Amino acid sequence: MYIVEFALKHTPLPLTVQKKGKEAAEATYKQALDAIASGNPVTLEITCDEVADKKVAIAVSELAAVQMYDKSGKGASAGRQPGFFALAGE
Repeated sequence: MYIVEFALKHTPLPLTVQKKGKEAAEATYKQALDAIASGNPVTLEITCDEVADKKVAIAVSELAAVQMYDKSGKGASAGRQPGFFALAGE
């Protein structure tokens, strides 16, 4: 399972969706990255694979960053949680 996390401007908590496969997570990440770069579309609607009825609609103008990581946390160094604020305490 993979997590795609969206950081919004002026909002301390990220929005997240879960994707079952790496390819689906990478496609969602790329979709968000392309939207940030171009400003089109104006909104992104993302669905979650884990929770069937979970949908997130994001105004691209409010999107500050996007990241993707493995839910198991295998890639996390020294047992730290992945996230945009992981280095804040250092």
